[in-house]
Amino acid sequence: MSLNICINGYKGRMGNAIAETATESGHKISGNVDIGDNLEEALAKSDLVIDFSLNNVTRSVFETAAKLGKPIVCGTTGHTQKDRVDLLKIAEPVPIVWAGNFSIGVNLLCYLTERAADILPLYYNAEIVEMHHRMKKDAPSGTALMLAESILGPRNLSYDDLRHGREGVPGERGEREVGMHSLRGGDVVGDHTAIFADIGERIELTHKASSRTIFSHGAIRAAEWIVGKPPGIYSIRDVLGLK
Repeated sequence: MSLNICINGYKGRMGNAIAETATESGHKISGNVDIGDNLEEALAKSDLVIDFSLNNVTRSVFETAAKLGKPIVCGTTGHTQKDRVDLLKIAEPVPIVWAGNFSIGVNLLCYLTERAADILPLYYNAEIVEMHHRMKKDAPSGTALMLAESILGPRNLSYDDLRHGREGVPGERGEREVGMHSLRGGDVVGDHTAIFADIGERIELTHKASSRTIFSHGAIRAAEWIVGKPPGIYSIRDVLGLK
């Protein structure tokens, strides 16, 4: 099935990669949209919108897609939890796949992390470490937040239990605490590690990305999957059948 795809944020690194992968996969780019361009006009002649852009334009993308009844594939990150709730409400009339990372390997990592968090007792202290290139604007990364959700859910914890870095004399680590650490430097595409540490042993689950094509291939796979689905909020796990 060949799709007419509207790409919002096409001038960015991911936008270019997605356009290239879409074309290689036999799809047509029916709308290359960036800041200042007419999204509604481009999306009206498209089957869906793929948005990898800036978090301050996500609302307008979702509102336009909902108005036109077009599916959404969104990989934009950096939103607050309240923003995400509000944005998902806006997108309720259409099907949407929204993920912090579209890599198949990363989503398998999150699945395995969730299983580990469910099996291991709380005294296996959970920590998350992520590293990205020096140009990345948001922290922690969307993928790191996906890992956090994979840990918090099975352990009946909340976002209040996340500890973003440590400094000074923070005191002894609590069992419910989940550490979150963001590193930035060079041209790192994306490294993520979930750590479960107990006295005497440590389990580390790691994914390292060396090319952005893994994300663009995942985004196109999600686009092919989402078209024709009923309205709803879907994850990459739905796309990959990892539920």
